[in-house]
Amino acid sequence: MASKVPKPYNGGQWTAARYRSFIISVLRAGSRKWPQKYEALKRALIGKRLDTKTGKMSNRYKCAACSNLFKADQVQVDHIQPVVDVNDGFVDWNTYIARMYPEADGFQILCSECHSVKTQNERKSRKENASKD
Repeated sequence: MASKVPKPYNGGQWTAARYRSFIISVLRAGSRKWPQKYEALKRALIGKRLDTKTGKMSNRYKCAACSNLFKADQVQVDHIQPVVDVNDGFVDWNTYIARMYPEADGFQILCSECHSVKTQNERKSRKENASKD
């Protein structure tokens, strides 16, 4: 008979893993309102340029990786240092929160493509480091 996973959270309904997932979700949702993210975005603003597709002026942001200019819907605010370090993994909640909510200089603006490449590289590094353990 398989052992039952203890559910010590939420009145006996959640496992430790489900509880951890909930806390991470709440912290990530709150980070969308973190003013320093918007300060970083403001710092990457180059100015308005003509959008040839719409014929309207729109803000352009410089990607920190490729240095090309992009519209707001084509860039993402990225944590320069991953919230969960690729080498150390999850350390503790205080470290996680400090990395989730850095000052503006802890963020960079990346175009969607550069952000995707960076994320893929971080995942690959995490996977490689996990296989070494």
